[in-house]
Amino acid sequence: MRGSGRQGFMERQRRLPLDNGKGTGVKQMFGGLAARAMALVAAALMVASPALGQKRQLLEYPSIHSPVVGEQGMVVTQNAIASGVGVEILRKGGNAIDAAVAVGFALAVTLPRAGNIGGDGFMLVHDAKSGQQFFFDFRSVAPKAATLAMYVDNQGKEASIASRGYLAPSVPGTVAGLALAHKRFGKLPWQDVVAPAIALARDGVALTPDEAFVFSWGKERLSASAAAKAAYYRPDGSLYRAGDILRQPDLAWTLSQIAERGADGFYKGPVAERFAADMKAHGGLITLEDLAAYRAVERQPLRGTYRGLDVVTAPPASAGGATLLNMLNILEGFDLKASGAGSAQTLHLLAETMKLGYADRYRFLGDTDFVTAPVQGFISKAYAQSRAKLIDPDRATLARKLGAGDPARFESPSTTHFSVADAAGNAVSTTYTLGADFGSGVMIAGTGVLLNNQMNNFDHENAAKALRDGTPPPLNAMAPGKRMLSTMMPTMILKDGKPWLVTGTPGGSTIINTVLQLVVNVVDFKLNVEEATHQPRIFQDTGKTLRVEPNFNPDTVRILGTMGHSITSDETMGSAQSIMIENGFFLGAADPRRPGALAIPPERNQPR
Repeated sequence: MRGSGRQGFMERQRRLPLDNGKGTGVKQMFGGLAARAMALVAAALMVASPALGQKRQLLEYPSIHSPVVGEQGMVVTQNAIASGVGVEILRKGGNAIDAAVAVGFALAVTLPRAGNIGGDGFMLVHDAKSGQQFFFDFRSVAPKAATLAMYVDNQGKEASIASRGYLAPSVPGTVAGLALAHKRFGKLPWQDVVAPAIALARDGVALTPDEAFVFSWGKERLSASAAAKAAYYRPDGSLYRAGDILRQPDLAWTLSQIAERGADGFYKGPVAERFAADMKAHGGLITLEDLAAYRAVERQPLRGTYRGLDVVTAPPASAGGATLLNMLNILEGFDLKASGAGSAQTLHLLAETMKLGYADRYRFLGDTDFVTAPVQGFISKAYAQSRAKLIDPDRATLARKLGAGDPARFESPSTTHFSVADAAGNAVSTTYTLGADFGSGVMIAGTGVLLNNQMNNFDHENAAKALRDGTPPPLNAMAPGKRMLSTMMPTMILKDGKPWLVTGTPGGSTIINTVLQLVVNVVDFKLNVEEATHQPRIFQDTGKTLRVEPNFNPDTVRILGTMGHSITSDETMGSAQSIMIENGFFLGAADPRRPGALAIPPERNQPR
């Protein structure tokens, strides 16, 4: 009978929190009903077979990968120091929102390639008191002086200035977003949650080998401004090495202004004046008026279901949330559990689903403050069923043959991620970005603020083509004050109205597919959150090739090839930082794909 006997017992044990032997006791591992179930099964086996009973006296660990276990909460980020900052805020009586805001500011110091106050992002909050979820959109916007002609060349191709230099940055939103979230749900004083970042910038942080290497890799991009070169390299231009202390006094000053005056300390006053002056001196577009006009926005999150579980995720201007719900709806029509985790059949179905989702994402989504997008049709079950019929379960189909659908017919009249949960039941999922690693490479003189390069996330080329052809512009065409489309998608899965999985990832175009695979791994295949994070990943969009991570199973690759997939492999995908909350435990999983990530519960000591 399904779920009975030793096999059923082991299946149930996969769901129990384990901790790689890092100090977790028997109570933490097995607690309550699970412990009694284990004792009963062990006793039955002893009666049936003395030899087997003897073997069952040894504790078995059913998974190679086990999450970090906490009883009072969890902080998971891409940087160990930032994780420690979040944990310290929880220890001081702050809630998950306080900790998340403190982490956001700390990462601007400790992870300058992606952490930021000169970029933008999204934050999803579960408020335990109301039992509701809230979404904060602090995506950046195009400066008022921006025009399409600036960003395309004579052939209608996107110009390099959209990606690097003083024309690449959009008006940053991070400070406004963190301030809005704290105002709505924070518990500690604002100054207390900004203070750790100030201290880190003032006193300095010791560079890890990876962080020292990243400055070597990014030296060309960071040469876009004298301030960036002065901040991240020695006076003679040479590199800092692992173990060297990197101090950022200008950034400490800016953070102090923010601590004293809130968001106005960034968007108005001395910081804004330095910002506008440096932009003007180098032909940039962002003005005092642009900064003062910026507003973070509270929006309704998108909601859907997957196999009976509630999924809450990012609305537009994120394309990720809607595409995730669309793809999950398509996959509901297939028995992934039967085909198995990591099998060629499962990966084939995932790849074909990704093709469909990405085809629609590029065509039908944009900033809903500026355009009408058929979002509800796109995420409807009925639309997904119509698209699922296009999938051949045995053979890959060219993306161009699948094409984009028509969701309007179903309409009702280098980035980083961090997840935080607290003992009171609050949870936060945040993804924010500079765009490329180190963004535009531009640092505003006298502020220590490194700026994004998000102007290249508008659809400049198709907008130019539409202008030439006299046709309507794409939904993601640039306009002053408009938010560009994003793949960032902080996400939660709920059980009985409470967060069960809190997740998200960086990774540019791979973000949506990374989160999709993580959800499928925990829901369909019942993997623990650490196992789910470690599973090899694939990526497919509307292109011809299916990307797989390095050292992918060669037999699986061969079978996928016989099914018509053209396979390529280059690098790892994403860096999901996730928390699963189950049986009263907080299970943290830091993705090893980017060095330095760490999950820490409040009862643990901080890293030293």
